[in-house]
Amino acid sequence: MAAAADVRDRLRRATAALCAHVIPHAVVGECAVAEWVEWVDPTAVRNTQTVQVLLDRTDLPAAKVAMESAGLIVSFDGVDAKNRGAVHVLFAGEKVRPEHLLPAPGLNESQAGLLSIDPLVRMKLTSFLRGDRVDVRDLIDAGLIDATWPAKFPPELAARLQELLDTPDG
Repeated sequence: MAAAADVRDRLRRATAALCAHVIPHAVVGECAVAEWVEWVDPTAVRNTQTVQVLLDRTDLPAAKVAMESAGLIVSFDGVDAKNRGAVHVLFAGEKVRPEHLLPAPGLNESQAGLLSIDPLVRMKLTSFLRGDRVDVRDLIDAGLIDATWPAKFPPELAARLQELLDTPDG
């Protein structure tokens, strides 16, 4: 329970620091999935270890100062960053990994500092690591994604989503 509280505290401090310094950002990754799921079914929220935020690359120096002044460790090494206690920064409009089909969403695809669900799912389907598949399953199980959703994505991502829709226990 203390670890989950630590993640929530780290997320709160990071977003408060970014807001206080008027730095546009969006919560992404597992914390964003948890927020979406919590709105539908608070009992279905899965604990996470990682805090990820999406920033414009030009805002990184100011964001780093803001978050470090709040006592946070900032990592901008993308998904390869190893420090679970850090706030991991991804860059809007840039590929997280070179092999990814699509870049990360733009900040214009968020509301009130939280990535909207469509681009969040797109990010999860683009990465499609085991944790990403679990996150999408959580969104499906919460009723936030249904059989109409594959049509929203390019064929490769649509096939990944359809696989998850077709295998509820997998």
